[in-house]
Amino acid sequence: MSTAICPCASGNLLATCCGHYHEGHPAPDAQALMRSRYSAYVLGLIDYLVATTLPAQQADLDVPGISQWSANSTWLGLEVESAEVFGGKPEHAFVTFKARWHDSAGEHCHRERSSFVQNAGRWYFIDPTVGLKAGRNDACPCGSGQKFKKCCATYLNE
Repeated sequence: MSTAICPCASGNLLATCCGHYHEGHPAPDAQALMRSRYSAYVLGLIDYLVATTLPAQQADLDVPGISQWSANSTWLGLEVESAEVFGGKPEHAFVTFKARWHDSAGEHCHRERSSFVQNAGRWYFIDPTVGLKAGRNDACPCGSGQKFKKCCATYLNE
């Protein structure tokens, strides 16, 4: 068993922390998913990053760009500032965090308030860089069966 510490800054072993999710177990909440996605960037697990993005957005992800950013960065740390979970079906959440890395252009710190949705027992990241092709009255791309305006649209306008 590996004794590597998880890159997500939990202080736990990778195998019992984010590694568990990387192997296919669903993250129990949005914060765990966000932490596991950061760890995936550190470890170059691009397929995991794609699989944990909202399925309706996966085909439009810039996979070569994600892979290049992951590989060409030295990841310096993650700080989770807050996690807000909202009830309802489907459940939504915001996770606010700071990620730091170094690349050929220098050291960077990115602060983000990410949106997440849970569907069919799995949490997904709603990528703000990939448009959701849905009108207000269309079915929500998350697969909830609700209208977009009553589901994920609310969490993208914050």
